[in-house]
Amino acid sequence: MEKLLIFAAPSGAGKTTLVKHLLSNRSDLAFSVSATSREKRSKETDGQDYYFIGVDGFKSKIKEEAFAEWEEVYNDQFYGTLKSEIKRIWSLGKCIIFDIDVIGAMNLKKIYGDKALTVFVMAPSKEVLFQRLRDRNTESASSLQKRIEKADQELQYSRDFDVVLINDELDIAKKDALRIASSFLDS
Repeated sequence: MEKLLIFAAPSGAGKTTLVKHLLSNRSDLAFSVSATSREKRSKETDGQDYYFIGVDGFKSKIKEEAFAEWEEVYNDQFYGTLKSEIKRIWSLGKCIIFDIDVIGAMNLKKIYGDKALTVFVMAPSKEVLFQRLRDRNTESASSLQKRIEKADQELQYSRDFDVVLINDELDIAKKDALRIASSFLDS
């Protein structure tokens, strides 16, 4: 059962919360840890939150064709899915759940087709999404502005996803995510 359940959303929509909920409720899922060139944040763990490989390491892996998909999200800030990560999880007999950006989700869908289900998580409105980003207080003013601009662009991709999940009330969104995952994984 080699399937990929791909959650993507603009920053602040709640995809990470929903992915964690699914992982705690479905033993047949394993989280795909993405690689990144960015610096590790204080509460992050290498190999658990991301594989932190730096800009040079990331560019080297690109040349080696080690990625199933990758993207330069911001200048010299790369994110991607290592082919070895997909193989590792499938070798455990589990389906893979992703928490990745919108372009990465589209790229994986192109590669894996019907083995993949793409879920676009959306806040009930742009205003709510932007307020969630501001309320995090994790970004500098310029970084926050970049995230807001990127989120605005990413919202345009929602129609290209298999499913759009509106995250207005978290408890309802969690139930919806579980229903969507079960429908895909149990078929």
